[in-house]
Amino acid sequence: MPERRRIHSLPDSLRALRTPADPASWRSPVRGVRFTAVLGVILLVGLTLLFVTGLLSYAAYNPDLNRVNDKTPGKGWLGFYLFSWPTGPHWLYRLTQGLHVTVGIVLVPVLLAKLWSVIPRLFALPPARSVGHALERISLLLLVGGALFQFLTGLLNIQLDYLFPGSFYTLHFYGAWVFLAGFVAHVALKTPQAVRVLRHGIPRGEPDPLAAPDPLPATLSRRGALALVGAGSLLLLITSAGRSFDGPLRRIALLTPRGGTDPGPGPNAFQINKTAAAVRIRPADTDERWRLTVRGPAGEFRFSRAELLAMDQHSAALPIACVEGWSTSDQQWRGVRLSDLAALAGYPDRPPGVFVESLQRGGSFRKAALRDNQVRDGRSLLALEVNGAPLSPDHGYPARIIVPAAPGVLNTKWVETLTFGEL
Repeated sequence: MPERRRIHSLPDSLRALRTPADPASWRSPVRGVRFTAVLGVILLVGLTLLFVTGLLSYAAYNPDLNRVNDKTPGKGWLGFYLFSWPTGPHWLYRLTQGLHVTVGIVLVPVLLAKLWSVIPRLFALPPARSVGHALERISLLLLVGGALFQFLTGLLNIQLDYLFPGSFYTLHFYGAWVFLAGFVAHVALKTPQAVRVLRHGIPRGEPDPLAAPDPLPATLSRRGALALVGAGSLLLLITSAGRSFDGPLRRIALLTPRGGTDPGPGPNAFQINKTAAAVRIRPADTDERWRLTVRGPAGEFRFSRAELLAMDQHSAALPIACVEGWSTSDQQWRGVRLSDLAALAGYPDRPPGVFVESLQRGGSFRKAALRDNQVRDGRSLLALEVNGAPLSPDHGYPARIIVPAAPGVLNTKWVETLTFGEL
């Protein structure tokens, strides 16, 4: 008999255990449909902006121009984009990618709060009560999994910490489409309900499905909780957005690379993404023996740096803007127009695109392709100087590409060869 009593007491102890699927496990009085709906509307706007600026960043790489610009395997129709990337305004990529990264960072507290507010639903059992409910749960899996994956890989990329297997470019590309599938389905299913709750609240007499069934005493109102989330986002904004601005704002950008003081003194004292040493550029590669090779229908030509300096020199005030979201202010570049080099190569009237090769020994974007509109823009230069001084080794000495509105990786440093017309 005593043995039987112990067996019967086991289910009672198990029933006392609470799992994440049990709403009673979550006792915060802040929980509720209205709180979740407010966060959902903020994410609807923010995530839409993230996706649009992400597509713009993809287009900025000229992905159909040459395989070196887009190495995404099997992208198929997912690799579409609607227009060729323009060269104006010259700060375009600085704006779109700065928004993409900044908004992504600022949304982190909102995303975490939203997930916290609905977490009992994520573990609800049974997993599917009907076909419609099963589709909703699948879309939720894609949405939550995709969002966490995109935010995590994006934040690691900003910090230049590549802990994930494979290429960030490829992983982020496909992750974005997985997330979008869940996002669109979730928005279609939940937006009418969220709007109704925000306008009219929960109908009288109906229970709040997200409220804690056994709430603890209130220590913070729902408005206070939203204010706390907003304060977290504001703190992230203050400590990250300055990476795109000079002066005091850059010095307080403590959470992102390229914050703090400018690197070194003098005319070359502005941000860089990779040093000459990191890509194995040796002093012998860039001394007086260096030659630029220019190819086209007129033949192959080789120019020393002194010969390039003897050509007509032109100036352009352009920033450097990188996919990690950081950028510089406009720097004063001086060098030979790409269109003039195209004319020497055999294209005097309407220069085509150009294939650029660097001296660097390793790393991505050692080669890159530029469109014809980029070559034809008078501000597109093979730069030899910046801010009145020769380029430093880390800024691409003896010569580098600088093109308005182009991502930083397409502004190739340590240029060795320019091939016009064969892309």
